[in-house]
Amino acid sequence: MQPIGLLMIEHRLIERMVKLMRSEAVRIEQDKEPDMAFVRTAVDFIRFYADRCHHGKEEDILFKALELKPLSKEHKRIMTELIQEHAWGRETLARLEQAGKDFASGNQDALDELRATMKELAEFYPQHIIKEDKHFFIPIMQYFNQAEQDAMLAEEYGFDRKMIHEKYRAVVEDSERVTTKREGNS
Repeated sequence: MQPIGLLMIEHRLIERMVKLMRSEAVRIEQDKEPDMAFVRTAVDFIRFYADRCHHGKEEDILFKALELKPLSKEHKRIMTELIQEHAWGRETLARLEQAGKDFASGNQDALDELRATMKELAEFYPQHIIKEDKHFFIPIMQYFNQAEQDAMLAEEYGFDRKMIHEKYRAVVEDSERVTTKREGNS
């Protein structure tokens, strides 16, 4: 398997979540109460799977390897766009998360932001994925020989193995902060 193969497989799972996000945004537009458990699940999925795990492999492994290659102007341009799109996705996800928190705490005005940012992300990811799959990933493999591709794939698998530890270390640290704060207020 090429290193882009693993990334493209991940895209299929991201597309499934994005489809659910789009459905939830439409449901909210129909004057329905948002499913806050789903909103939290979507935020968690996009943050850890789509961004930290998937975009992490792209930026920390693939793009870093590409920076050492004599890329065409077109490939440099697309890579720059992809990095900017990743940053936009993080910013938009933060807005979605905040809108969810605001709505959950009783701010009804946050409902429009919640719906709008969920819709923005659901519209963004399919186009972003098409750009990567069809216009970037396949052509950039020409810059790497088989040994380089094998090394990147091994690095991607290693990256994934560390992710579960990173995620759940953060869960424990967040829980410790909440507990410390609660015990300090008792």
